[in-house]
Amino acid sequence: MARTRCSDRVVGAILASWRYDISGISPEMRRDYEQHFTECMHCSARQRFHRTVDATLAVLTSLAALFFLFALAVLKHIKPLEHVAFNILGLDISDMYHMLLSAGVAGLCFSVIVLALVLMATPAPSYLGGIAAERAKLIEERLPAAIKSIRLR
Repeated sequence: MARTRCSDRVVGAILASWRYDISGISPEMRRDYEQHFTECMHCSARQRFHRTVDATLAVLTSLAALFFLFALAVLKHIKPLEHVAFNILGLDISDMYHMLLSAGVAGLCFSVIVLALVLMATPAPSYLGGIAAERAKLIEERLPAAIKSIRLR
């Protein structure tokens, strides 16, 4: 990315200020920018980089929320920490349980809020939806004719 230069500095500067996201602009303007992306390797590489970062943030925050949810499920069903809480830390069993439960709920809430912020601030949902649509088209093209005819009915 760093070794190539943008073929049109003005368009490249506009796209850089938008973080290479053209999902919210009119179709007439989008055609020009899509044409620029096909011609300019620098801008298309930067766009791929930014979309990869956006998708990675969305996936990581989703995983964090799932891990906190899993931790809450484990805390609900398994209580191996009673020995540690009572004998080593000198805590009451219910105090330890409530402390871990509070930490799990707070972590889950924080992860969900961060996930919502990431999905609002980045074009990750439309990008991931576009990737899913492309994969679906590839799979549909590989389907046998008999299955395609059944699907069209």
